Amino acid sequence: MPRAFLVVMDSVGIGGAPDAAQFFNGDTPDTGANTIAHIAKAHPGGLQLPALDALGLGASLHLASGAMAPGLSAKPTGLWGCATEVSPGKDTPTGHWELAGVPVPWQWHTFPDETPAFPPDVVEAVKRAAGTDGILGNCHASGLRIMRDLGGEHLRTGWPICYTSADSVFQIAAHEQAFGLDRLLDLCRTVAPMLHDMRVGRVIARPFVGDEDSGFRRTPNRRDFAIPPPAPTLCDWVQGAGGKVHAIGKIGDIFSMQGIDDVAKGTDAQLMSHLFDAVDNAGDHSLTLANFVEFDSLYGHPRDPSGYAQALEWFDSRIAALLPRLRDGDMLLLTADHGNDPTWHGTDHTRERVPVLIAGLGPGELGQIAFTDIAASIAAHLGVPAQGPGQNRLPPHLTRTP
Repeated sequence: MPRAFLVVMDSVGIGGAPDAAQFFNGDTPDTGANTIAHIAKAHPGGLQLPALDALGLGASLHLASGAMAPGLSAKPTGLWGCATEVSPGKDTPTGHWELAGVPVPWQWHTFPDETPAFPPDVVEAVKRAAGTDGILGNCHASGLRIMRDLGGEHLRTGWPICYTSADSVFQIAAHEQAFGLDRLLDLCRTVAPMLHDMRVGRVIARPFVGDEDSGFRRTPNRRDFAIPPPAPTLCDWVQGAGGKVHAIGKIGDIFSMQGIDDVAKGTDAQLMSHLFDAVDNAGDHSLTLANFVEFDSLYGHPRDPSGYAQALEWFDSRIAALLPRLRDGDMLLLTADHGNDPTWHGTDHTRERVPVLIAGLGPGELGQIAFTDIAASIAAHLGVPAQGPGQNRLPPHLTRTP
């Protein structure tokens, strides 16, 4: 019986987006950004990703951007292609919603790259909800850097650290113990409706621990308060047809739990264990949707190509161990939601095409497809009616009739 596993390798782009010149890091357009190709060139000996490459990663890279990458030259044994996004954004909700069949119909609100970045009414709303006399930050910043720079002042004043990026986000960092995790989540939950009304896509709680002497570090208890998708997504299609939808990582937050039955969270290593559990135990006609965020958060935004390469090689080794556990009728589709080239200018996402690598359905080339085609193809595999604009790209003999 069919099952589907949609695994999003957060920010693992492969260059070649036709509209990259319209997206920027600072004053630099994203033209020429290529997460996988540039990491491979920067990494001694190239990238060693035998499982992903065998599924078609190197081939999809060349198809997307014309680039060749050291270490990625295998003849594909899976169904493979690349996907192009059409929504006017390169952020996480936009990418995930479109992968799930729903392009974003509006322009997100972003805050100006100046200090202060936030309008006075937003600052006052945060102060009122937090019960503090002020906030820290109020600027564009790297999350890891601002936590280290302002963590000590946060402990002394009790004021929340508020910052943003080129994406449509309002992020609040606070010490999980001194400020309180529940208090931080309540703060984000309280101010989220106001920011959502402004078309700010996400209010993100960024808890951390530590002190100035030992250093500050994030905890796994991040929480995204996102605008709900504007139309039913793949998750709703599957759930509406009677299938279970299991979320791994921040998927529940991204989709505001719309169409989600249950969620498992943790570090990427813990999420991989949850994915193994899902492959072993998920029921027939189910969809498991997973996001592995640390490529993006720990290595893409901080511009760490070496760390990114090591994370990719770890991920590849775990996928190699996972593949033999797939059952007959399983579809494992690996893709990404956007790029985040760690060799690029600035600290923000990069506009790129993404790989589409499918295990369990035999070999073949899908070509250049749309993000929404991924949702339609998964729906066709599960025999679920698709409700979005995408097209089923699976060969006819692999398509089930709803």
